[in-house]
Amino acid sequence: MKFTDGFWQMRPGVTALYAQEAYDIVPGEGRITVTAPTAVIATRGTTLNRPTMTVTLSSPLPGVIGVRIEHFQGAATRGGFDLVGAETGHGVVSVDADGGTLTSGDLTARVGQGAPWNLSFESGGRVLTSSGHRSVGYVGVAPDAFVDAGPVGAGRASAYVHEQLALGVGELVYGLGERFGPVVKNGQSVDIWNADGGTSSEQAYKSVPFYLTNRGYGVLVNDPGHVSFEVGSEAVERVQFSVAGEALEYFVIAGDDPRQILDRYTQLTGRPASLPAWSYGLWLSTSFTTDYDEATVTSFIDGMAERDLPLSVFHFDCFWMREFNWSDFEWDARVFPDPVGLLRRLHDRGLKVCVWINPYIGQRSPLFAEAAAAGYLVRKPDGDVWQWDLWQAGMALVDFTNPDATRWYQDKLRVLLGQGVDAFKTDFGERIPVGVDYFDGASPERMHNWYTQLYNRAVFDLLVEERGEGEAVLFARSATVGGQTMPVHWGGDSTSSYESMAETLRGGLSIALSGFAFWSHDIGGFEGEPDAGVFKRWTAFGLLSSHSRFHGSDSYRVPWKFDEEAVDVTRIFTKLKLSLMPYLYAAGTEATTHGTPVLRPMQLEFADDPAVGHLDRQYMFGPDLLVAPVFSAEGTVEFYLPAGLWTDYFTGETVTGPGWRTETHGFDTLPLYVRDGAALAVGARDDRPDYDYLDGLTLRLYPTTGDDRREVVVTTPEGASAVFSVVRRGGIAIVTSDDVADFTVSVVGGATVAAAAGRAEVAL
Repeated sequence: MKFTDGFWQMRPGVTALYAQEAYDIVPGEGRITVTAPTAVIATRGTTLNRPTMTVTLSSPLPGVIGVRIEHFQGAATRGGFDLVGAETGHGVVSVDADGGTLTSGDLTARVGQGAPWNLSFESGGRVLTSSGHRSVGYVGVAPDAFVDAGPVGAGRASAYVHEQLALGVGELVYGLGERFGPVVKNGQSVDIWNADGGTSSEQAYKSVPFYLTNRGYGVLVNDPGHVSFEVGSEAVERVQFSVAGEALEYFVIAGDDPRQILDRYTQLTGRPASLPAWSYGLWLSTSFTTDYDEATVTSFIDGMAERDLPLSVFHFDCFWMREFNWSDFEWDARVFPDPVGLLRRLHDRGLKVCVWINPYIGQRSPLFAEAAAAGYLVRKPDGDVWQWDLWQAGMALVDFTNPDATRWYQDKLRVLLGQGVDAFKTDFGERIPVGVDYFDGASPERMHNWYTQLYNRAVFDLLVEERGEGEAVLFARSATVGGQTMPVHWGGDSTSSYESMAETLRGGLSIALSGFAFWSHDIGGFEGEPDAGVFKRWTAFGLLSSHSRFHGSDSYRVPWKFDEEAVDVTRIFTKLKLSLMPYLYAAGTEATTHGTPVLRPMQLEFADDPAVGHLDRQYMFGPDLLVAPVFSAEGTVEFYLPAGLWTDYFTGETVTGPGWRTETHGFDTLPLYVRDGAALAVGARDDRPDYDYLDGLTLRLYPTTGDDRREVVVTTPEGASAVFSVVRRGGIAIVTSDDVADFTVSVVGGATVAAAAGRAEVAL
């Protein structure tokens, strides 16, 4: 939200008061409290009729410092996110005549005594960012002010608090949720307000008020409601963030590199849950409005098997329930007369089953009257149930702030789990009204974004309860801070074009830099029907994502519908992914322990290379594989290789970076390069994702320019782990393991040696 008219003036109807000085700095136990008047206090008389801002510094974790800015402290608190990792006792305080410092780990917040206002954040002997003159503001907005209040439904408040943090020369900003525009957010206005806008708009299904920069820090605004960001787009030297009301809280998170920032961020807001190995395999959907019954489903599954296309999960989209009845959680008996038998037959074929759900109850659903009578639905201020006719006729909204309503909703899903359903696609959660009342009295503005967290939490907790830790899987569309703890998330409604494929990847890179580790998208695009070329290119991209699903809107996505080459492409890349499961499962384990995403933006892995700053058409798939999807009909792709020796996965050709390359690929390949010195764990099977990775394991050694040492850890779906030590020295590689006696070592372009008693030696 822009409040100023250029550098000098305010917009009509807008007034602003700014923290002008640190008048006094009071130390406390692990905290500093600063009185910041809105004028420099020259005499006693200056204190009269003078608003002040109270700024409190504290630390929830080492390397993380929180700042709370308050005008009226007696105002009702808006409440923040669930900071599940926050602890007490962090922060060393020092106050003297020059000012005060709070140090937590490798991060120090320094506030200078007197005027002008200056709060800086320092690490490693340098200033990361700072809040300076006219940064801490309390803004009044008249009803007729010339101010864009932001997204539809957010409304305009009469008062806002904002902070502005400095941007250095060349500093780039990333994150802020799953956003489909440029991955670098500089110059953008970003509203944290979940919306169902598709991938071709500035709206986002997953709005996350967290950003990180290439200068060693990230910032989380601790407010689940509408947060407005101006990223060098109003004050071009600063990032401004503002919230309605009387207070604003944010956390500065330091890190040596973006990976450490995400590590600390997810330690504070929650680590991604571990996922079962079966979820990494190929998912096939009925699609949305297509006609299907059990015969259709069976024909799809038979067709995949006949063509040697390994399938792991079958998904039933909306019309597994009867039209107008969404949601009643009852199978449509006209097309699925024996759901228990159907699910048993699918399980007998080695498949898992996912079904579509949402948090809305249509008026025709038998559950509507039941929920309304029990008080389980969100209501309007006059006591009526809130309803509208978008999506489903007379649709109402389950009130997840009511514990009884949550249990009621879970009990409906529990029946489906008893029938044999394995996972839920938790669709929607963005179309949440603001002019309503909640059971617990929550602010409707705050609940607009937070609703999805309660909705997904209700479903995920049920899956954990019924299936156990490590077996719970969502396929969720909407999210906010903390949503990363309940994977998987997919990219929403894209169109069936190369351009939409590229914007989908931008969304995946953006959400990865917002703390989400597992991500998927609709292969081929959702809206419209892709031509065969788009489908085949998207298939390669989709199967080189953490999770892979064929899904569309009004047309099927079985490969043979496009052409026989699409069948071959699906087979090639599905089997490739399944053979890489020892490597991918390890990347997933790293995600759950450190928050490092599986699909990694180049900025995450090569933070010291300035050439990667704006890259948004390629990524790292785990630590060692570089992927550049093909976004053109002619198969031409331009991409960048950072410094080091890179090996083409398909041809074995080596290329020395740094440098740009232009290649043209058929549909059966794409630029897939292996990082310098990688020891890639490759499995012996390519027919399913959940096998014993240590049985027949091959460690594939890729070229490097010198001697090195590295460690490879392989963990099986059953929890058995083995550590492999790889030492390259003097043209020889020695691989040892104290955990596994039998494995194979293969040198790319060279010999293959079987280990004896946990040791293999091979010439490079």
